[in-house]
Amino acid sequence: MTRQRTPTYLLAPALLFAAACGSDSEAADLVLLDGRIVTVDDAGTEVTALAARDGRIVALGSDDDVRGLIGPDTEVMELDGALAIPGLIEGHAHYMRVGQSKLELNLMAVANWDEVVAMVEAAVAEAEPGQLITGRGWHQEKWDRRPEPNVDGLPYHASLSAVSPDNPVLLTHASGHATYANARAMEISGIDASTADPEGGEIVRDPSGNPVGAFRETASGLLSPARQGAASPDPRRVALLAQEEAFSKGITSFHDAGAGWNTVDLWKEMIDEGSLKIRIYSMIRASPVSLAENLAGYRVIGYGDDRLTVRSIKVSIDGALGSHGAWLLQPYDDLPGSAGLNTTPLEDVIETARLAMEYDYQFNVHAIGDRGNRETLDIFEQAYAEAGPGDYRWRIEHAQHLHPDDIPRFAEIGVIASMQGVHATSDGPWIEAKLGMQRSEEGAYVWRRLIDSGGTIMNGTDAPVEDVDPIASYFATVSRRMANGGVLFAEQRMTRMEALRSYTINAAYGAFEEDLKGTLEVGKLADVTVLSQDILSIDEDRIPETEIVATIVGGELVYRGGK
Repeated sequence: MTRQRTPTYLLAPALLFAAACGSDSEAADLVLLDGRIVTVDDAGTEVTALAARDGRIVALGSDDDVRGLIGPDTEVMELDGALAIPGLIEGHAHYMRVGQSKLELNLMAVANWDEVVAMVEAAVAEAEPGQLITGRGWHQEKWDRRPEPNVDGLPYHASLSAVSPDNPVLLTHASGHATYANARAMEISGIDASTADPEGGEIVRDPSGNPVGAFRETASGLLSPARQGAASPDPRRVALLAQEEAFSKGITSFHDAGAGWNTVDLWKEMIDEGSLKIRIYSMIRASPVSLAENLAGYRVIGYGDDRLTVRSIKVSIDGALGSHGAWLLQPYDDLPGSAGLNTTPLEDVIETARLAMEYDYQFNVHAIGDRGNRETLDIFEQAYAEAGPGDYRWRIEHAQHLHPDDIPRFAEIGVIASMQGVHATSDGPWIEAKLGMQRSEEGAYVWRRLIDSGGTIMNGTDAPVEDVDPIASYFATVSRRMANGGVLFAEQRMTRMEALRSYTINAAYGAFEEDLKGTLEVGKLADVTVLSQDILSIDEDRIPETEIVATIVGGELVYRGGK
């Protein structure tokens, strides 16, 4: 995946010699001492000390060696044996939505529909008349009991509408691929029994044809009128809330899975003013027409001291498994009348692939179901063949459920599997109900099969679908342990070092940034995450207890926690 390099500890003495000669210009801005610093480089180098200057790593070695770079203004951090690793890279999440999630009802931990209704009732009591109530994180497959009545486990809106008759309510599914609305929101949006399903979406209906309140995939867009007129949070505040959350979880770089042009403009402004310090790798999400008009003007690499890169495009070919939106080769076991949804017409996906080649953008396609993945691989393979040899590194985002015939194609074609470890253990308890045992075992989150076939896997959380916490996703990746105590196909686990690479150098490679980040080497960006425990060696059960001691971006301590 990456070329061999000279071990960095062989490069450090020349730098140290200049400092020892008393040159103030060679003093470091930051020095880390007395740690276990795992560089993740090709040589497997481990050191105890690191020095950074002007945002880059200038030395790695022993404490005695690196002390020579300490000057009067150097910030010195004693690690006391803590583990320091390359700055963790969130490989697929939704940056602004992470911030927005801090400003709405958090429904991720609710035990059942009754708790959702109670939370909305409390919010209505505090809201202005007619104010929109929003929330995110409900998941019917994770509730302790099914609501009655229901359709496919989804409740009727009557109880929700009763506690909020005048305030529209829109509650987003944990996956982001379905929305629940009350009667007032549907009324404002002009939705009733006569409203037709849009292409790539479904209005869930009762036996009489009336909407129950749940809207799958593109049908959620029908609820836009209920959102209009609602006060939007300050986007700068949202961006800073997301940054604060990411830094507190040890994340130094963030692959944003779908931004618009205005959001990119905002990020540039915030970088220019110095408030946005996290590194963002942005995937643009727009129609083919909009892409054709704007791709040339928005492509940028390393804007603002490597804080922002815009060189990739995101499209969703299907939906999510939990909402029966993942596009399957065969119908769902628990919904035999459906094989999921193709949410973006194939002709639009093909045209977007053409535009990506024309404007030199990476193409990243959300595909969860086995048919969604096969169709995407076919489109990628055809685009590569037409363009000729090149270093394209196109990605399938999620790649959750694969047909066995398609697993080796990732390596054969040259496609990166951008997966999320925590999704496997979060979804695990109900995957078999939807896919059956054979399909689940052969193709659900097949990390080991992909790796053994030569594929490259990068990690992430898909936040706010899941918590942006990389420790939780790392634990899921190495343990495959679900909340119910079971283990989801243990043979598909990654080793601990493989999992660490999936969060560091593999994610950097997935953004064409392996020469800048992903390992700790002289000359690379001084992005470092310091952990309270050695996740590479402690007992597996203790991994979730790991805390973030420090998050360092470009040699700057941007977060300091406990140990």
